[in-house]
Amino acid sequence: MGHLLFEPFADNEFLRQSFYAGVLVALICAVAGTFVVLRGLAFVGDALAHGVVPGVAAALLIGFSGVLGAAIGAAVMMSGVSVVTRRYRLSGDTAIGLLFVGMLALGVIIQSRSSSFAGDLTNILFGEVLGVSNSDLVWQFIALVAVCVIAYLCRRPFLLLSVDDGLAETSGFSVKKYHNIMLGMVALTVVASFQTVGTLLVLGSLIAPSATGALFARRIGTMMSVAAGVGIASTYIGLLASYHANLAAGASIVFSSVIIFGVCAIVVEVQRWQAHRKDIHHDHDQPHMHGHVHVS
Repeated sequence: MGHLLFEPFADNEFLRQSFYAGVLVALICAVAGTFVVLRGLAFVGDALAHGVVPGVAAALLIGFSGVLGAAIGAAVMMSGVSVVTRRYRLSGDTAIGLLFVGMLALGVIIQSRSSSFAGDLTNILFGEVLGVSNSDLVWQFIALVAVCVIAYLCRRPFLLLSVDDGLAETSGFSVKKYHNIMLGMVALTVVASFQTVGTLLVLGSLIAPSATGALFARRIGTMMSVAAGVGIASTYIGLLASYHANLAAGASIVFSSVIIFGVCAIVVEVQRWQAHRKDIHHDHDQPHMHGHVHVS
């Protein structure tokens, strides 16, 4: 059994490198994803993930770093949402939806100019975790430190924003300022994660582990810790499944995290059902006991 679980990582340097990258992404997504779940920014996170596609495609087409292209794409997406919402009095969801579709379509159009259209587009959308280099790991570690610093320095306004905008405002924090900082943190997470799981699947890495943490935790730190554990476990399971069954690595990682959430959700529901049954039995016993005391 041990040779199936551990030997692939011991014998395969590419797999070990991929696991290190997956762990870094899991930690980054645990921090940012916690606030995405609490603040309800899943749609925004998905839009940012798709918004980086034209930047990555253009960068690869002209021979620049995909990470730089992704950063530019995320910045354009965030600026576009802000401008459309403010100038044309459209709701945030409408602006995000318009730019979401437009940026994704532009990315596909740009990538169609490449001689290796299908292969490059697949790598952008679904990731290339087995092709992670040492420089990619360094960049992801820097992104992890930056995200942790932002989350720590802004922990109070972020928490208040996650509860209620009015509460944050009355506590002296600018809702617009800290909302934009939170979006910037999410954008940085997307840029740091897209090579590992791809732009289409990065939302799963942001949401599923943190949603699992929300099932069990009441404190931000505990929620992040559970999310990190789920993310790392998903990385290990996904890469192992990819190695033994010849599956797509990025998709296997994200699917594993969703499966873990599903199992944990079932466990929580069973526990609630058992607690509810215990309460019902207790309520039934109480009148009987009172009646007995009254008669005596």
